[in-house]
Amino acid sequence: MAKQTSLLTFTGKLGNMIGYYRNGRHFVRSMPTITRQTRATRQAAQRFGIASSKGALIRKAFCRELDIPMDSSYINQLTKALIHAGNKDLGKITGFRFNQQTGTDKFFSIPPSLTAADVLHLPAQWLGQHNGATALEIKVIATRISFATQQVKNTEVSQLIIDTSTYFTGADLLINAPGKGILIVVVQVRAIIHGRPSTDRKYSAADIIAVGIPAMKHISYPPLPSYPALSCNTSVQVGYKQPTPITRQIIQRE
Repeated sequence: MAKQTSLLTFTGKLGNMIGYYRNGRHFVRSMPTITRQTRATRQAAQRFGIASSKGALIRKAFCRELDIPMDSSYINQLTKALIHAGNKDLGKITGFRFNQQTGTDKFFSIPPSLTAADVLHLPAQWLGQHNGATALEIKVIATRISFATQQVKNTEVSQLIIDTSTYFTGADLLINAPGKGILIVVVQVRAIIHGRPSTDRKYSAADIIAVGIPAMKHISYPPLPSYPALSCNTSVQVGYKQPTPITRQIIQRE
């Protein structure tokens, strides 16, 4: 550690030097030439890189379709959720909020769900009133993502308007996003106030409500050939066949 004595001082990285300010004085030190990482540090960096790559694909698939204002921390929050989920249990990101301030549970007392037949079920229920809202705009975004090939395979968007002044009798929406990969379904809700969907984060939400992990294919094998059963008293005669002798012709040359 050396003290900066020149008239022009600096903080931060400059070439292979690092300047910093401490106790009213400017100091400088050289950057380390070798950075040593433990095994745990390398594994943590690898998990972060994989989660960041998956998060980028999810943002690419959904953010172009979402209409709600999102806070600046959702990228880090999504990466954290993917690290927690790991490579084998992406279903743990179900419930993630693109708007951390408001979730779809503010509008639905009984949450939407995805059936085994890829049908989004909106249960019948009374919908609460929110600051003069007369209806809810529902937007369902379903996308198929192949993390193995780093591709967004297919995306489908459906919309409907629900009148909040009467009892909602429920609705079923067929999700059609074919292709290989993992199906992720996001439900976006915006309160319609004065005839327009709200742009206030308090009255808009977008949550991951389902993650469909592709089922493993069942591999069927042909049946094994059957052989007659032998009892303990059955005698088996094994014959021995004399091998055919091999004759060689020797030609003698003069």
